[in-house]
Amino acid sequence: MTNTEWHHIDDDECRRFQSSVELVGKRWSSGILLAIAQGAVRFSEILATVTGLSDRLLSQRLKELEHSGLVERDVIATTPVQVRYHLTESGADLMRSLQPLVSWGQRWGTPAWNGPGRARAAQTEAPAERARGGQDAGAAASGDADAHGAAAIIGA
Repeated sequence: MTNTEWHHIDDDECRRFQSSVELVGKRWSSGILLAIAQGAVRFSEILATVTGLSDRLLSQRLKELEHSGLVERDVIATTPVQVRYHLTESGADLMRSLQPLVSWGQRWGTPAWNGPGRARAAQTEAPAERARGGQDAGAAASGDADAHGAAAIIGA
């Protein structure tokens, strides 16, 4: 893509894009969306699928995702009351649009999981070096439970 192809993006489009990226990039949001997309419908199922996520944060993120129109909450009037979550049409469309980003991450690594400066080093390390302290070791050293949770869901 050339620089001239980006000139048609105006300020409003840029702000909408930034808001979208910030929502999806918020800690735990993408893991929750992916868990729901893969069939987790109850609070406890989502919680079990996204490793390291607390009850409080799941409740908070579900409210945010519902408010954003990506997730819908259905209350089933039974005893006890059942609550089920599913992606809205907008949420399902978002998950489809994120697939190229997942593919990019599989191809190029995920710089955020590697820590500062590790992305380039991970691409150039020899396989033996990678086995001793490559990408997963970087995530473990940083203590980033969200990275591990997302990796477990995505299957990376």
